[in-house]
Amino acid sequence: MKRFGIYTIIAAFAVFSVGCATDEYGNRRPMTDAEKGALIGAASGAVVGALVKKDKRAKGALIGAVGGGLAGAAVGTYMDSQKKDLEKVLAPEVQAGVINVAKTGQNNLLITMTAQTAFDFDSAAIKPGFHSTMDKIANVLVRYGKTHLTVVGHTDNVGTQQYNQSLSERRAGAVADYLGAKGVIPQRLASVGQGENSPRATNATEEGRRLNRRVEIVVEPIVAEPQG
Repeated sequence: MKRFGIYTIIAAFAVFSVGCATDEYGNRRPMTDAEKGALIGAASGAVVGALVKKDKRAKGALIGAVGGGLAGAAVGTYMDSQKKDLEKVLAPEVQAGVINVAKTGQNNLLITMTAQTAFDFDSAAIKPGFHSTMDKIANVLVRYGKTHLTVVGHTDNVGTQQYNQSLSERRAGAVADYLGAKGVIPQRLASVGQGENSPRATNATEEGRRLNRRVEIVVEPIVAEPQG
């Protein structure tokens, strides 16, 4: 399984190059920390997914590994159905605020879990008490096998940047390895460490740092090559 730390810079650039959103009246406004964090999470998945999509042989192998890609209207229907199933099985976690499932872009999904729930402080070992939640996620992701999964690790800014980068990579790797052990084939998996570079909230408060210590799973549909 590959780990892609270098693409942090590319994903971060996606946020800082945009930096603005629009309000309900169409006026431009600064993006919130949460919006930036969601955008970076989506961007990191797009970057890693692009590595596969750019190489036709690799993409062909991925499509073959999952028994064929999705096409046409089936893509949106497939991803919408997967989102509903994730929200259903994770309803207690979503209600408690420890898991979030969101649609990003046209058909991608972003599953966000807090490190406070999944990991002990300064640890990359998934807490035993979180295994049942991970099992729920894995069961759905195995059933919806025509997707590519990028696991993205994040930290707060406590400690050195180098250490936080390593910790984020190890946490992302731990989640990816857990999914693999539960039946997600390795061709579908990649993991990325973003370190402290992609905050979704301020690091000036404990609450903000708690939100920044997180792992995300970017779920992208595997789309068939157009015919002709």
